[in-house]
Formats: sequence, structure tokens, C-alpha cells
Amino acid sequence: MTSLPAVIDLADGALAVRVSRHGGALLDARFDGVPFLVPAGGPEGSMASFPLVPFGNRVEHNGFDIDGTEYRFLPNTGDPLYLHGDGWLSRWDVTHQTASSVVLSLRHRPNATSAYDYQAEQTISVAGDQLTLRLSVTNAGSKPALYGLGQHPFLAMTDNTRLTATATGAWSERAGHLPDRCGPVPADLDFSAGAALPSGFVNNAFEGWDGKAVIAWPELKLAADLAASPEHGVFMLYKPAERADFFCFEPMTHLPNGHHMAGYGGLTLLQAGESISSHIALRIRRL
Repeated sequence: MTSLPAVIDLADGALAVRVSRHGGALLDARFDGVPFLVPAGGPEGSMASFPLVPFGNRVEHNGFDIDGTEYRFLPNTGDPLYLHGDGWLSRWDVTHQTASSVVLSLRHRPNATSAYDYQAEQTISVAGDQLTLRLSVTNAGSKPALYGLGQHPFLAMTDNTRLTATATGAWSERAGHLPDRCGPVPADLDFSAGAALPSGFVNNAFEGWDGKAVIAWPELKLAADLAASPEHGVFMLYKPAERADFFCFEPMTHLPNGHHMAGYGGLTLLQAGESISSHIALRIRRL
């Protein structure tokens, strides 16, 4: 019996990506041999993008209550709060594969770290100049639970990188890297007309996003047009202080810590057997 490879190579036209079954993650993404995603994330810093499922970011107090059911989590990284769900830390199964696409599935059952019970599926495909990431999750448990989806790409950053994205509000950050208050987008985080990222640490959520963004790399003579399905009304922007070679633009269907917000911050309360899905596409073009 031949075992499936842990790393899967996909290519079409000028696009080539490497996919890992561990985390359902991209390890690399190149256009004409030029990397536009950087392996900088995940437990070992080898992931260039990973799925956010059954929700993204942190959960305050490592738990929440919903409809009389308590959901409690244990920290799943060195962070004191449960972070980014389970998908990025789990081994996914390959259910279908071609030269340019792969379908991955994850059956997560309740364990000591997370009581969530769900089935997730992700399709990663390349076609000409476009990378598409499709993600879905189904509540496989018997009780209702809050679900959300997102993607966590680590985008290359050069000295002259520019980001274009429009939002109606920006969230400040409080202790524990949790969202604090939403207000007008500050000048140094206003990318509506295209701007360079500010220097120093950035870790903010933006709401009222229209699902579109452009990342331009003049030095690489490349740009990426990002388009997200309508479920994504939020993006997270992350840039570490200690590295200058990447930043993260994370399309999400919900706000971080929405479990503790009125209306659940965009999270969806799924009954047993119900599902949600979303997708994003990155179209790479030459400048």
C-alpha cells in the first residue's frame, strides 16, 4: 500500500503552491518562481497560509456559554488563550487530487483541548494566475455551537509594499491581544487609497470590509488582487515588530472574540448538521 505524501505540489500556468496535510496549510506560493507568500507561521514557522476553523483568533477566558451549553478550551500554543481553532494544528485527509487542485477534509472530535465536534473541508486550487481557497465547516455535534471561517496568509513584504483595502471601522487592541473598542479608522491604518504599512507592531481587526484588497510589490513587479466571498466582512491586519519580510491580511467571517460580543461578532450559531462556507481568491498580476 502506497502512503500519501505529506506535501502536495500543485501547479498551473505561472502559479505553483505546496500544500501540507498537516494544518491543511500552504507551505509556499510562487508566481513565475517569485514567492508572494512567506513560510513564517504555524508551530514551526513553516506555514505560508493556514485555514481558520472552526473560528479564528482568540477566545477570552478560554471559553463561552451558549444556549445553556458551556464550551471550554485549553491553550493550544504558547499563548495563554486558545488560538485560531484546531484546523491549523490537525492532520487533514486528502479526498481528491489533481495536478492543480486538492480537496482536504478534517473530522474533529471533542477532546481535552476543544469540545467542538465538526467536519471541515478545504479545496485549494490554482488556475492560470489565480489561487483559490474554499473552506466549509459542518456542526457534527448534537448541540448548537458558534462557528466562523477565515484564512491566515503570510504575505511577502518589501520596502515599498502597498496595501489597498477599505473598512468602516477599526478595533483597538487590549491586553491579551483581544479587541477593545471599534472607532473610525486611524490615519496610519487607512488603506482606502493605498498606503504603506506603518512601522512597528500592528494587530488590529477591521469591520465593514467590502471583501476586496490589493497588495502591490513594486520591487517584485507583482500585485495581488484579493477577492473574498460576501461572508467575509472582517479582516485582521498583523505585522510583527521583529520581522520586516511579511505581514498578514486575514479575511474572516467574524470578529476576534466574537463569542463574547453582542450578536456574536459575526459568528454563526450552527445547529446540529448545519454548515457554513466561504472562499477567497488571490489573482496575481505583473506590474
